Amino acid sequence: MARSRYEYETSPRKLEPEIRRKKQTQRNKLTVVEDLPRQNVKVSKKQKERQKKLTLIVMGIFILLLTISYRNSQINERFSQVQTLKRQLSSLQKENEQLKVNIENSVNLNTIENLAKNKLGMQKLTNKQTKYISLPKKDYVEAATEEVIIKKEKNWFQEFVDKIFHK
Repeated sequence: MARSRYEYETSPRKLEPEIRRKKQTQRNKLTVVEDLPRQNVKVSKKQKERQKKLTLIVMGIFILLLTISYRNSQINERFSQVQTLKRQLSSLQKENEQLKVNIENSVNLNTIENLAKNKLGMQKLTNKQTKYISLPKKDYVEAATEEVIIKKEKNWFQEFVDKIFHK
């Protein structure tokens, strides 16, 4: 029984030093508790159903978050692929423009003539190498003199109808 501060008795209580009190309380706290066998606690069906629902909800949320994170990683991967393809496209377009400029510069008649003389060893024609051919003024295309008749093949019923109505 705990003592209160007010004493009802006539004899005063004995004061114990604080050190002694602390030791006693520590001794009381250090008692060894043996493991007691667990009692079989019966859980109601409602609690089991709640636990199952809660477990399913938590698993569903986890799967949903996992799916979202996977999809985001796929989107990031596709985005990086698109960016690399755009960089490749721009570099190819620049190279294409440079090649077009080089082609336009090389189409000049003077450069073609220099390439033919220097690389291919070609020379300009002289009067001795030139041969003239005379062509008659006659036209080689013949006019159509015959009349072309295209005969369509008809089945027996069409021929019969033509004979009756065209007589």
